[in-house]
Amino acid sequence: MTQPRIIVAGRIPDAGLDVLRPHGNVWGWKHDEPIEINELYERIAGADAVLTLLTTKIDRSFLEAAGPQLKVVSNVAVGYNNIDVAECRAHGVIATNTPGVLTDATADIAMALILMSTRRLGEGERIVRSGKPWQWGMFMLLGSAIQGRRLGIVGMGAIGQALARRARAFGMSVAYSNRRAVSPEIEAELDAERLDLDELLGTSDVVSINCPYSADTHHLIGPEQFEQMRSSAYLVNTARGPIVDEAALVRALRSGEIAGAGLDVYEHEPQLAPGLADLDNVVLIPHLGSATIETRAAMATLAARNTVAVLSGQPPLTPVT
Repeated sequence: MTQPRIIVAGRIPDAGLDVLRPHGNVWGWKHDEPIEINELYERIAGADAVLTLLTTKIDRSFLEAAGPQLKVVSNVAVGYNNIDVAECRAHGVIATNTPGVLTDATADIAMALILMSTRRLGEGERIVRSGKPWQWGMFMLLGSAIQGRRLGIVGMGAIGQALARRARAFGMSVAYSNRRAVSPEIEAELDAERLDLDELLGTSDVVSINCPYSADTHHLIGPEQFEQMRSSAYLVNTARGPIVDEAALVRALRSGEIAGAGLDVYEHEPQLAPGLADLDNVVLIPHLGSATIETRAAMATLAARNTVAVLSGQPPLTPVT
């Protein structure tokens, strides 16, 4: 019996490959840079399953290049805005993602960005690394305390809830905006108040973006929303870049409409909106939300388990379609 052909379209930890190898003929991309699209389409032709990273666009062209025998596309990411879900359904292809396993790592990064931006740590590191003389002073790089301040969480899913627990440990109060209220038990645990987005923006000292990206959340935070925020407030985004209108963010940071920001994701990643990198009041890190050894191994393993399940005729663990 011919073994299924499994294509791994981006470099993943060995833990994921070890799950796949007993279940098919596995070919994997071994480089950190993305595979060129022409080679990708050649490789996936005739494949039964493809593991993809968030940098791989799964659209009609991809699905047609793979062919009618393709059964599953397993995305090694919790977000799946790189996947055309409707096209997958039309082609009879199951799409999966990797929720849950990166919750804590991403919440840690969000909390780190809150601390870095409010305490101006990025500015401080740049001063030290510059080699220029500096001396401790009472008014040097004064930041803002977060104890007793309100964290407004936009998107109270697993990551938002994990961030809320961290923020509470740092002495912050929590408000959230979400399509549906979380359970009364979670609200009680976190002492979290549900607000509409406008009220949350106008009353929060830090606003953290933790909602999924979709057509409904594209530029959810733009010029009007920055006008509603306090001039002393900070914006943190660890979700997806296009949720924030980055050009509008640059204007808000330049004008003092908000005090600062911390970003792990970007609207046109890896490119930045003009002027963003020139601003001192923004912390910029390169999409590190899930970047721990343990988390990336768990993501790859879950994607591989989804693949194996579908190829074995079983339902996937974490389906998108």
